[in-house]
Parts: sequence; structure tokens; C-alpha cells
Amino acid sequence: MIAIVDYGVGNIKAFANIYKNLNIPFKVAKSEDDLEDATKIILPGVGSFDHVMQSLNGSGMREKLDKLVLDKKLPVLGICVGLQMLAKSSDEGELEGLGWIDAHVRKFDESKLTKTTPLPHMGWNSIKIVKDNALLKDLDTEARFYFLHSYFIECKNENVVAATASYSETFTSMVHQDNIYGIQPHPEKSHKNGITLLKNFGEL
Repeated sequence: MIAIVDYGVGNIKAFANIYKNLNIPFKVAKSEDDLEDATKIILPGVGSFDHVMQSLNGSGMREKLDKLVLDKKLPVLGICVGLQMLAKSSDEGELEGLGWIDAHVRKFDESKLTKTTPLPHMGWNSIKIVKDNALLKDLDTEARFYFLHSYFIECKNENVVAATASYSETFTSMVHQDNIYGIQPHPEKSHKNGITLLKNFGEL
């Protein structure tokens, strides 16, 4: 049972529709009790780092999520700001992240940006796979995804980086560490590739 964590931010309905069409069991988790029968977790996120961390910390699910991911080792997929929340900290805010990955979130270097690469990074972009994992199975060779962000995760351990992308500079677009997965673009908005990736997560 995939638990899509609903703490007030994120495109919950889009994920629910995709899994409904794929006939993969899911539920929307709005409380700690909703997480009891979860076997996988999706952590979406939209907005600023501090806002999403405040929302999650105030949801009553934070401690339970730590136990499920760190102790029980349930597969978790952080998406967009949900990926950035996996880090310890962010240039965008002052609050601590989940700290599930040894990483920091930083803003694109504005000195490298041009008129053709403004912030936010918005639109379709290809990813470069640097470390294969089960979520990347059957993706198109030039796997293109929809991005919308001004910050990205910077991992202390390069072995955690599963894919990169380029937008004025090369940045991490996907991470994988044991049972922890994260992706910067929005698979729920990325048509075939996004649906394939979410299907792969559901079939882990």
C-alpha cells in the first residue's frame, strides 16, 4: 500500500489519479494512523523549504515517517521540494530538513544564468542517468521530465546521485540511497516517463 503523504502541500490528486489508473493500491495519508499499513511512501512538496518543513512538522506525521523510513526501511520517494526535504538544510530557509540524506539544498548560481536560463528553471529537460536503480526501468533513452524549481540538492556523497540534469550548471536531479529515493522534477506532470517512474516505484 503506497501512502501519499498529504500535509497540505503537493499535487496529491495527480498522484492518486495515476495510481488509480495503474491499479496500484494507494491511500492518502493525513495523519499518523493513516501510515500504519503503508508499505511505501510518497513525499510530495510544493513551495518554499521552511513552509513545507513547518507543514510536515505540524502534521503529526514526522516522527512516524522517521521510524518507517529509517528503522523499518520502507521505500520512500521525495518529489520536487519533497526531495529537497530529504537533506539536512537549505539556502532557502532556516529550518532543519529531514536529514535522511547527508546533503544541503542550494540555489542556482545566478551569475551563471542568462536570458535563456532564468529562474525558476521551468519546463522540460532531459536527465542523465549516472547510477541505475529500479525506478529508472523502461524509461525512454532521453528521459525528459517537467521541472519547476530554483533550488537543488547537493549531496555530500556522490554515490547517492542517481541522475543529473543541466541548467546553466549540472545539478542533481535524482538521488538513491538504500530505501530512499528522490527526484527533482515532477513525474506527475511528465507524461509517459513520469508514469513509468511512478509505476516502477509502486512495483518495488
